[in-house]
Amino acid sequence: MLFEYIQGALETAEYKKLDDGTWFAEIPGFEGVWANRKTVEECRKELVEVLEEWLILKLRDGDTVPTVKDIDINIKEAVST
Repeated sequence: MLFEYIQGALETAEYKKLDDGTWFAEIPGFEGVWANRKTVEECRKELVEVLEEWLILKLRDGDTVPTVKDIDINIKEAVST
């Protein structure tokens, strides 16, 4: 499920070539998740790493992360019976 979530988020990534010739990418709805590298391939690789680290921190801290393609990876509190 996590793999599908990450792939779904990456499908929405927006890339643009900057005036200095480098590539910039970000994922709408994922504040602070962005990358900037010399090639589009390096940029995508860094974007994956940043997204993974961002998710780990958000989930560890109990922060909400966006739902992607109906996949919700937010941690729910267990209900005791």
